Amino acid sequence: MKNGMIECSVCHSKLVPPNTKAFSRAYDLHKSRLSSKQRVLNVLLVVGDCMLVGLQPILVYMSKVDGKFEFSPISVNFLTEAAKVLFAVVMLLLQARNQKVGEKPLLSISTFVQAARNNVLLAVPAFLYAINNYLKFTMQLYFNPATVKMLSNLKVLVIAVLLKMIMKRRFSIIQWEALALLLIGISVNQLRSLPEGSTALGLPVSTGAYVYTLIFVTVPSLASVYNEYALKSQYDTSIYLQNLFLYGYGAIFNFLGILVMAIVKGPSSFDILHGHSRATMFLIANNAAQGILSSFFFKYADTILKKYSSTVATIFTGIASALLFGHKLTMNFVLGISIVFISMHQFFSPISKVKEEEQNGKLEMVDVDDKHRSKDAFINMAAGANEEASHRVGPDERQPLLPT
Repeated sequence: MKNGMIECSVCHSKLVPPNTKAFSRAYDLHKSRLSSKQRVLNVLLVVGDCMLVGLQPILVYMSKVDGKFEFSPISVNFLTEAAKVLFAVVMLLLQARNQKVGEKPLLSISTFVQAARNNVLLAVPAFLYAINNYLKFTMQLYFNPATVKMLSNLKVLVIAVLLKMIMKRRFSIIQWEALALLLIGISVNQLRSLPEGSTALGLPVSTGAYVYTLIFVTVPSLASVYNEYALKSQYDTSIYLQNLFLYGYGAIFNFLGILVMAIVKGPSSFDILHGHSRATMFLIANNAAQGILSSFFFKYADTILKKYSSTVATIFTGIASALLFGHKLTMNFVLGISIVFISMHQFFSPISKVKEEEQNGKLEMVDVDDKHRSKDAFINMAAGANEEASHRVGPDERQPLLPT
């Protein structure tokens, strides 16, 4: 290997070794054939995600009574997973009904069993999501809705590190600087956001809140990256079938959580509908729609795009919480969200992809050289074949090589 290139010892052609391992050939083919309609679909996904993610902290805040939850957060998560399972089943039936002749039936037992074996890894992000969904309610006890959304943006940096480690993604220096700006913006907004005079788990509120923040950032980041890996590694499988497994695992884990709560607090806590109101029903519908959109992001788009779209929802959450609940939009929030938007623009700017384009240019030049070398080699081979065909065998060459 010379200068990062592999050189053949026979034809002396140069090849660039791949930096990343493809998750599936079907996904690579889809990515190379990205149409304008699919780009429009990605934009619609971002817009829908911004609305749903921005509305979620508001609904959680509206569900509290005297600063507490009258219902069990695990019951909300279980009902959310059940709603998503129902949606996946309905969409899977519609997709199977519209299948063309000759395609492998989606509803056959063999297809279901094979898909279940291939997508068993989805149980890992489902378990992590079950933990994260409970933490979403706990975080609301320490921060106002706008601050919760700003803290959740810390996931972008953790996701970038995990993408580099697990999926071998490459980011330019400008993109890493954009992520650093994102952290600065979040830190500016977080100043003086902790309530005073309360405790959590026997710890001072600042310590307890930061512990929850660490778990709140790390667990869903790992779940998102692992979910993207699991979905794209089985790209040929129907997304509704994959969602059925993912949401089914999530419903099982949350139901186990309900059983644990019933054992600890008594049989009365087993009532999953206790303490629910109209606001919690809207919250369940919002969470279900948000989870469904996330699966489309992870399979057809990108985890970073998903988290940055959630960042845009921060301004909506801040304005809505100010109008509905009287939360003040401090100067820290204005400066913080401004820095976040600058970071977002810098991360997706064409300038941040210069190094990648230069690398692609090198790849194209190498491909052109390989084509010329292949053509020359073919000409030489053809010329050698013609020379061999036109060569007349002399009497000496007819003698056997071995003695007789």
